[in-house]
Amino acid sequence: MCGIAGIVDLEASSPPPREALEVMAGALEHRGPDEFGLYLDRHAGLAHTRLSIIDLSTGQQPLSNEDGTLWISFNGEIFNYVELRAELEALGHQFRTRSDTEVIVHAWEAWGEAAFERMNGQWAVALWDSKTRTFVLARDRVGVRPIFTLHHEGRLYFASEVKALFAGAPTFPRELDPIGLDETFTFWTVVPPQSIFKGVRELEPGHVAVWREGRFQHDVAYWQPTYPVGEAGGFKGSLRDATEALTDALENATRLRMVRADVPVGSYLSGGLDSSVVAALAARAKPSGFKTFSLRFADAEYDETPYQRAMVQRLGTDHAEVVVSRADIAEIFPTVIRHTERPILRTAPAPLFLLSRLVRQAGIKVVLTGEGSDEMLAGYDLFREARVRRFWARQPQSSWRPRLLERLYPYLTRSPVSQQALTRQFFGRGLEHARTPGFSHEPRWSGTAALKRLFAPDVLARLQGHDSRARLFASLPEDFSRWSFLAQDQYLEVRTLLSGYLLSSQGDRMLMGNSVEGRFPFLDREVMALANSLPPSYKLKVLDEKHVLKRAAKELVTPEILERPKQPYRAPDASSFVGPGRPAFVDEMMSEAALKASGLFAPAPVAQLWKKCLGRSADEQFSNTDNMAVVGIVSTQLLHRQFVAQAPSAVRPTFKTLVVKL
Repeated sequence: MCGIAGIVDLEASSPPPREALEVMAGALEHRGPDEFGLYLDRHAGLAHTRLSIIDLSTGQQPLSNEDGTLWISFNGEIFNYVELRAELEALGHQFRTRSDTEVIVHAWEAWGEAAFERMNGQWAVALWDSKTRTFVLARDRVGVRPIFTLHHEGRLYFASEVKALFAGAPTFPRELDPIGLDETFTFWTVVPPQSIFKGVRELEPGHVAVWREGRFQHDVAYWQPTYPVGEAGGFKGSLRDATEALTDALENATRLRMVRADVPVGSYLSGGLDSSVVAALAARAKPSGFKTFSLRFADAEYDETPYQRAMVQRLGTDHAEVVVSRADIAEIFPTVIRHTERPILRTAPAPLFLLSRLVRQAGIKVVLTGEGSDEMLAGYDLFREARVRRFWARQPQSSWRPRLLERLYPYLTRSPVSQQALTRQFFGRGLEHARTPGFSHEPRWSGTAALKRLFAPDVLARLQGHDSRARLFASLPEDFSRWSFLAQDQYLEVRTLLSGYLLSSQGDRMLMGNSVEGRFPFLDREVMALANSLPPSYKLKVLDEKHVLKRAAKELVTPEILERPKQPYRAPDASSFVGPGRPAFVDEMMSEAALKASGLFAPAPVAQLWKKCLGRSADEQFSNTDNMAVVGIVSTQLLHRQFVAQAPSAVRPTFKTLVVKL
């Protein structure tokens, strides 16, 4: 895994400044500390920071075709590159390296934009054809790997992370975008192409964008999640057939991610079903010396140690673990925000940063995780909740139908279904809209959006007339209304939380912050296609989530894990910031002076919230709203200080690969 960056001169007036390319690479050193490369001609420059995983000796970037006219800077892995290479060699293409990077170059020459449909992997790709002055950006299907752009003074800047954009274009006006804030405080994340920074765009997952001779050509989707319409196009086999097909697909996906690496591969092991399945399949591919890593919590409410250790004993892995306290979360939080580059409403990324640091300290560059299973196979309580609410909506006056909600959220001390009256009031809103887009997510979105009362008057004024939900719904696929309700709910979860938060703030950024690559078997092209084709009842059987996966996992995991209630990964939130030993930055970010300086939140209601939180005892539970409010404000304030108030970094690495054609 790597970092990519570059500049394309859109006005053909002067070569991109080499100094800018160098500091852009310097800002991405954590993504690829092994080697640095740079290509520069009269119209474009590409920079690359390398984390060496495949073809360690000859895979340096930027890399070109035979005649040096087509250049690439690539972040990611193409897991079927061996098979694609064989196809390309049959077409007459000749290769100089064993890397998957060179396969992309020849695939573009052979198939153009259709090449990306053939790839199974995770990537952000920049291609520059110096002969035709064609520039291409492409991103993997669900956005595992990031890519951002901005236009400034006649040039197009691109990079894996926003910090590199700002380093390369230090005179670009840096400002948090109210629309990005509105989306974050609705969906928990921005939805690409929107970003949190004004003037910065994020390439959408599954998209390819093309510029030619300095002019933008198009930005189109080569892939998006699709689901069966009626009886057409879906999986035709029995539940047993689906179980066997899923088992085979996951075995193949995990094996590919194990063998397509020239360095050792480890695995996260959370104690949940998803990571346990992945670790078990990976351990089969490497029967001895396989390393697993677990995250433990000092707070018993969040800890899953017994399940983790049961799987370690079953698999016999070389295991390491890190124990995280509230103080650890608070201490590392500014570093976490520097890597997320966006506000977050939960502290969950912080412990994962500490876990990836443990992985790197153990000498491992690549880890497998179970991310994506809940979205592909309907594992979240949100999907069960929506099913109950739609069932309830058919008889809104029923007294027993809403009681089915009591089967949800058993892991929460302050469960939203613990009191019948509150349950009916909260989840009963909008039952008349049970057939409209967003019904499944509306309780969560509305609860989060209530935090906007804390926005400063100027921010609220700039949001007048803007509706983030309407903007999302306007971009839904044509067949959305013809999919099953579960498919609609899954699509929204993939489009919002998976791509923008789980694979970014909790995924790529926390892993790459410690120079570790994450690989996700459940997000394999074939696994996703199979999962999306399955009948809803195979995934959510009444209220049994991930039903087909549980059947597939019977021979892989311990009975305790197979039978345990669903418990999503969580971490202590506001409680991490209110103890007597909290770091000084917390009070500073919540202070009236800092709030006025950023202009993002209204000081009076924030002061009231902070006073209320500080008045709680150490063991007193915070409400969901207060948790999100505190974490959201602290993270947004830190983001403003680090990316708006402070000047961009200007570190220049030493380049091993340097090609200049001026």
